[in-house]
Amino acid sequence: MSSKDSLDRHFSRRLTAALQGLHLPSEDELLRGMNFFRNDLKEDIREYAERLSRRMRKRGDLALAAFAAVLEELAVVQSEDGVQSLVRCLDAVDDVKGVPVAACRLRCQYYLASFGDPDAAAAIAGEAATVVLGDINERDDLQMVGRALAWGVMARTLAHAVKIDGFYASQRSLALTQHGYERDFEAAIKRAVRKREPEQKEVPADDAFVLDLEDETVGAAEMDGSVVVFTSIGNDTTTEGKRVAKEFVGFARRRLPLPIAPDLSVVRTRLTAEFPWAVSIADEMLKGLVGRDHVLIRPTILLGAPGCGKTRFSRRLIEELGVPYELVSCGGLSDSAIGGTPRRWSSGEPSLAVMAVRRQESAGPAIILDEIEKVGNSRHNGNVHDVLVGLLEKETSSRWFDPYVESNCDLSQISWLMTANEVDSVPAVLRDRCRILRFPEPGPEHLPLLASRIIEKLYLEQGHDPRWATPLEGYEIEALVRAWKGGSIRKVVRLVEALVETRERHRESQ
Repeated sequence: MSSKDSLDRHFSRRLTAALQGLHLPSEDELLRGMNFFRNDLKEDIREYAERLSRRMRKRGDLALAAFAAVLEELAVVQSEDGVQSLVRCLDAVDDVKGVPVAACRLRCQYYLASFGDPDAAAAIAGEAATVVLGDINERDDLQMVGRALAWGVMARTLAHAVKIDGFYASQRSLALTQHGYERDFEAAIKRAVRKREPEQKEVPADDAFVLDLEDETVGAAEMDGSVVVFTSIGNDTTTEGKRVAKEFVGFARRRLPLPIAPDLSVVRTRLTAEFPWAVSIADEMLKGLVGRDHVLIRPTILLGAPGCGKTRFSRRLIEELGVPYELVSCGGLSDSAIGGTPRRWSSGEPSLAVMAVRRQESAGPAIILDEIEKVGNSRHNGNVHDVLVGLLEKETSSRWFDPYVESNCDLSQISWLMTANEVDSVPAVLRDRCRILRFPEPGPEHLPLLASRIIEKLYLEQGHDPRWATPLEGYEIEALVRAWKGGSIRKVVRLVEALVETRERHRESQ
């Protein structure tokens, strides 16, 4: 698959997500023709204004107060005047560090052009032409030429309409006219290219390019969704080397598949139905996967009180994404379990990540480290945290030297997900490399859902069909609510078990 085909597929996936309201298009994507958020100009303005205003308010900078206020107003009422007010505010925050002034100004120009402002349309034509120039220089791609030219003609048309008629066209007619110009230019370009292209001669099969795996570098991920994790087995002529080579037969120089991204809207629906108290966490975890062809979760620590469901959520998230995984309890975990031990020792074994790749036959499995704070901090014979830091960094994980394989391995496509009851004992060097999300606790309003699922599980454990489970009566739910005000799900389990036992005793006594 060519690089252009891959980019087109990537754009198509993000376009679908934008139409579904799962992805806010970037300024570059808008220039390249992506539809607005939920295919609506005002929805795009609202979503953008809400997100940016939250970021500005969090800064707590008085210099940004007026800017944030304009954004908040724009999030409520989406109008051309509101966008113009935002443009004027940008000049006042031009020197404030961390404010995306250039990107915001470009986006506002795109909004104004879509409202029918001829000057903004001319500015967008210039921006699109700049993108065209980069595409032609980098990969001989003429796809954006028609769009840039269409914006130029559109700017002239709007200027003429304002001068003669004194009004802007409707947004719908603007879009149709712009796309009409774009199609006309694209057709003309294709006709011109066909006239100039010489006849293509068929390339003999003997002259076809053949991929030589010997020339591949570690970390070279092909567009077909596979990665060579093990380029070789080190010292494979020795006795130990031959043994390891036998263990990894079929893996050296073999392309292993990456997990394909599923329909994220379906995953979200299932997760939020099962964990209604963790909707924000589900959204945050899935947000980073929007537009991706393959699943790769950035290193994340789910921080929450014991029994809040963070471990089960982690497992269910990975299962719904269709990613093979390993769930590892960190209690008593040693550095050798994570980083592996040399083959010359009797206890020699590969690193945890290498074993996961081999066991799952995937270049991108997920590894869930449960209760990461329980890993010991002793540096006798090494430290787990030091090993993890190397595996979480893209630069080092793409050329991870495994002491058992005795060769560099590409482990950069592995998703690392961790849970913790507290992170104070986790070294700062590890925390800095992870996204830390606070996992909420379920409340009394979630009790009916939790109790019914616990009862179904109890019936399954007893070998019965869960459909036989008698639903909780109103007075039983009230009793549970009085005994549980929210927090640990483990307490709910104990309460429901006691309730079921009481039921059984009452039934036997009758």
